[in-house]
Amino acid sequence: MRRLLVGLMTLTMGCRGPCAAPIAKLEALEQLPGGQTTNTLLLGSNAFLLPAQNLSDEHELAFHSGNGFFNQGWVEAPASTTARDGLGPLFNARTCSGCHFKDGRGAPPDDGQAPFVGLLLRLSMNIPGYPPHPIYGRQLQDQANPNVPIEAVPQVTWTETPGVFPDGTPFSLSTPTYTVNSSNHGNIGGSVLMSPRVAPHMIGLGLLEAIPIGTLKNLADPDDHDGDGISGEIQWHGQTNSDRVGRFGWKADTHSVEQQVAHAFSLDMGLTTKLIDTDDCTAQQRVCRDQPSGGVPEVENDIFDKVVVYSRSIAVPARRNAENETVLRGKYLFNEIGCADCHVASHTTASAAIPELENQLIWPYTDLLLHDMGPRLSDGRPVGNASGQEWKTPPLWGIGLIEDVSGQTRLMHDGRARNTQEAILWHGGESDESRIAYMKLDISDRMAVIEFVEDL
Repeated sequence: MRRLLVGLMTLTMGCRGPCAAPIAKLEALEQLPGGQTTNTLLLGSNAFLLPAQNLSDEHELAFHSGNGFFNQGWVEAPASTTARDGLGPLFNARTCSGCHFKDGRGAPPDDGQAPFVGLLLRLSMNIPGYPPHPIYGRQLQDQANPNVPIEAVPQVTWTETPGVFPDGTPFSLSTPTYTVNSSNHGNIGGSVLMSPRVAPHMIGLGLLEAIPIGTLKNLADPDDHDGDGISGEIQWHGQTNSDRVGRFGWKADTHSVEQQVAHAFSLDMGLTTKLIDTDDCTAQQRVCRDQPSGGVPEVENDIFDKVVVYSRSIAVPARRNAENETVLRGKYLFNEIGCADCHVASHTTASAAIPELENQLIWPYTDLLLHDMGPRLSDGRPVGNASGQEWKTPPLWGIGLIEDVSGQTRLMHDGRARNTQEAILWHGGESDESRIAYMKLDISDRMAVIEFVEDL
């Protein structure tokens, strides 16, 4: 992949005070990152709640119905509310919005906080094939229905590591360590791999699903044939060159919004669907396996389909300051130091499950590919063809509104970055040169980069 410098100008005219770098040109429709679907009506704390603005009446009706089930609490079976029973027996949240409040982003817990909210722990055994844990399965659930023992009580501790920019400005990075201090099912064991995953914000998922596979193939360069140090790789689901490309989850674990929703119902809430018809109860969790079902499947097909429509069609908010000179200077620097090599600015959607999402020029700032992010970010837990150090490039759209929506600014797969700058400083591996280049900028240029990213 080539460094993308499209639309840049080496102009410094109009700067108020000295400009440390040129400014970039505002490209056509760049301020509407979701194309015709963009939310131009509602920002602030409700910025992630609107449907795509061009939805048909039929799809908008399904959106609002799906929103209701996304926010309503599920209960254990049997219950009089048969449309919403079947929760658990083991789970991480009672509602979808329990992790994605207002469709926003989760955050890691503070020291000693339990149960976790908006963050979960994926599990694998550290043996060939990396199978699920024989007792706890693929995910640790720290909540349970009455009379069912929870799996364990996970905890996190944070360690601060100070650093300094070349210009003498200090910073500090915070590293989490996750442990399981008490368990109701025996020792979790020393050979288990635990990977923390923060719930991401929900905007624009159907648009990401509609980026053509050919576009991703053209961006991929797994063997770095062009020698630029960037070797993005597709997470194939099934046979290479199939029609199933990993797009969702921190390691591109799932290939469609429908599959992602089914996995969330199954692992996070213990609810069966037409795609996944079993709970995450292992053979050794007999009490869990003996609990009554809420139906077959527990999430009725009509409800499931509406939640999928909802998840596909949440609108991306419009940018707020796209024409601001500092933001445009940040855009220039973002490209110049190589951030856009992986955070590819724009794509045009093709075939989509919802026709209104087709043929849209979108600006998500991602290539949806796997990249080696270096040993500091490794969870040691491979998923598919992603190593422990490889992570999918997350979209950047909406980052500047996370604080308004979710009341916090945590970023990265486990929320370790407390703000945008810390997220940049955690980059390594293929992005190490970009991180170093950012650190060498003077403080005004660094802040310009941050202002640009937080306007996306």
